[in-house]
Amino acid sequence: MTASTMTPATYSLWQLTRYFLRLGALGFGGPVALVGYMHRDLVERRGWMAEADYKEGLALAQIAPGPLAAQLAIYLGYVHYRILGATAAGFAFVLPSFLMVLALGWAYQVFGGLPWMQAVFYGVGAAVIGIMAISAHKLATKNLKSDRLLWAIFAVLALLTIVTQSEIAWLFIAAGLLVWLVRCRPRPWTGTLGAALPLPLLPAVYDPGLLLQLTVFFAKAGAFVFGSGLAIVPFLYGGIVSEHHWLTDKQFVDAVAVAMITPGPVVITTGFIGYLVAGLPGACLAALATFLPCYLITVLAAPHFKKHGKRTGLVAFVDGITAAAIGAIAGSVVVLAQRSLTDLPTVLLAIAAAALSWKLKKLPEPVIVAGAALLGVALFPLTHRF
Repeated sequence: MTASTMTPATYSLWQLTRYFLRLGALGFGGPVALVGYMHRDLVERRGWMAEADYKEGLALAQIAPGPLAAQLAIYLGYVHYRILGATAAGFAFVLPSFLMVLALGWAYQVFGGLPWMQAVFYGVGAAVIGIMAISAHKLATKNLKSDRLLWAIFAVLALLTIVTQSEIAWLFIAAGLLVWLVRCRPRPWTGTLGAALPLPLLPAVYDPGLLLQLTVFFAKAGAFVFGSGLAIVPFLYGGIVSEHHWLTDKQFVDAVAVAMITPGPVVITTGFIGYLVAGLPGACLAALATFLPCYLITVLAAPHFKKHGKRTGLVAFVDGITAAAIGAIAGSVVVLAQRSLTDLPTVLLAIAAAALSWKLKKLPEPVIVAGAALLGVALFPLTHRF
């Protein structure tokens, strides 16, 4: 138990729930920005959380599978109100953006054939490629630093993603085990690895029902998201487009774009995808299955993380998985660019979006995407005359 968990909360559960509802509705900028808002609001301004509790929650969110911002929200809800608080915080954080992508999914299906909708996504899809490229660069330089082994894993996963045009999930685990073996040089079996490694959930279900397929697939997707919400993109592409053919390349890029223009966790795009594939039930099941692994891991790990979270073997394992995930993200940028940048205007839009993301670091991504949408509306009629 941390020091703050021994003292009564200075806020009510409803106050915490209301805060996360607001953050989920207005929190733009991606996972790094969202966790920054939580520190500013809950530690610095309100004083609801101790610095130690915040740091422990952030460390758990970084090394365990699950979308970073959502997992930190769940952990902070757990600090004083345990399972009830974790459930309320996680649900409140995800709900606003889920409702938004649900509305966008409905509009996309109903109006998707109209020129204005096509024009908006013409510009937005190109901008997303540029933003993803810069995000992959930032993730690589921040997490891999000068570690040659991690950079080698990054390069191999990027190349394999480009060549196969899909993401190979088991290679994430293999990368984690490789780094663990190299750094820790374990003796013959001591039992440490099984206790230290957070193995993802890999349910094996072969029922042909579409809803069941969706649920199982998105549960796997949720279990393989490490740190940044963008890590889920190559996994989703491999299953949704290449394997199951639920969406086309264009629809998938549009789904990523939806995640960029809505507040809250980037991973909520799974709700949009689920809606396109199987309507409202598909949206609900996809979102629930994506966030359930992160919720369960946080609630189960929170009481024990302070004692075991800094084990060398665990840190090495997660470093390997992180390098593999970033490599897959970089590879997926190339794959999606090959399909989405179909003419000179889209290429220029992607370059401009990348340049703005690189040079103007404080410029919110939704502003770039909104500008690309307006340019798309202007350029689309000029580039699609028949």
